[in-house]
Amino acid sequence: MDQIIRYLKNSDHILVASHANPDGDAIGSLIAMGLCFDGLNKKTTLYNESPIPAVYRFLPAANRVVRTVKNREYDLAVILDCGDLQRIGKAVSVVRQIPIIVNIDHHVTNTRFGHFQLIDTSACATAEIIYRLIKQMNVPFDKAIATSIYTGILTDTGSFRFSNTNRAAFSICQEMVGLGVDPYNIAQHVYGTYSLGRIKLLNLALDSIEISNNGKLSIMTLSQDMFDETHTQAEDSDGLINYAKRIEDVKIAALIQENRNGQEKSKKIKRFDVSLRSDGTVDVASIAASFGGGGHSIAAGFSIETTLSDITSQILKLSEKI
Repeated sequence: MDQIIRYLKNSDHILVASHANPDGDAIGSLIAMGLCFDGLNKKTTLYNESPIPAVYRFLPAANRVVRTVKNREYDLAVILDCGDLQRIGKAVSVVRQIPIIVNIDHHVTNTRFGHFQLIDTSACATAEIIYRLIKQMNVPFDKAIATSIYTGILTDTGSFRFSNTNRAAFSICQEMVGLGVDPYNIAQHVYGTYSLGRIKLLNLALDSIEISNNGKLSIMTLSQDMFDETHTQAEDSDGLINYAKRIEDVKIAALIQENRNGQEKSKKIKRFDVSLRSDGTVDVASIAASFGGGGHSIAAGFSIETTLSDITSQILKLSEKI
């Protein structure tokens, strides 16, 4: 960590990026890291390829996150919450030209890309690692950074319900509350309200659920027609997979989501983003890795170009091994 800190402090223009289709940890870590660099008077660009989900737009400095980057004179890139560099999306070509790449993550499937790695698979969230890094850099925590860290940990532990919840999750969040974070306010933003369009999207998503013959695997599907019909965006699908996961006896839930930005090679072959969730008895990270993706044992994902019927069939076959 000391060597990474030296490079961070000696850099002038830093690009900070997290994975496309971001969750609360990816966005919270991104913003916390950016605000930390503000405290060090660094020129910083915050990047995420996808629109920030509506539930996280309350976070401080969320409006600073850009969706495109050009070949500028960045001297260092910090890549957050990505098991593989490709997960940041189209900006990968720009990042590869940056002299120093720092990889900060907590996924067991991390490919160890970059020049320096700060990876802790025992961390409850990447936000936990960012918390420790900010502490080590002696940058004071303010309410804005604390809010971002708290949100990252809260969401990645499923409100402290998931198996990755550790002692640090509670102690860090307690410290963040002491700095002015309002747990009720954050919970209201993250879990409290939904747009009418998102409720309509949920209704269509629930109708799409398929269950394997043995009842141990569920599949939820979201097409672009569904998003168009409900006037919603891809980020409105955040959390919908949990409804498929909570079905009695289901051990693996899959969400197959058509990617609007994918380039169709034919009317049937499209790009799909697939999210996987486990009840803890099946390692979905290994399943995602077999498709070129990654993640955690209980939450993972991958992207694929194929037909909807083909990917649905491949996933349903997974139930035969459960």
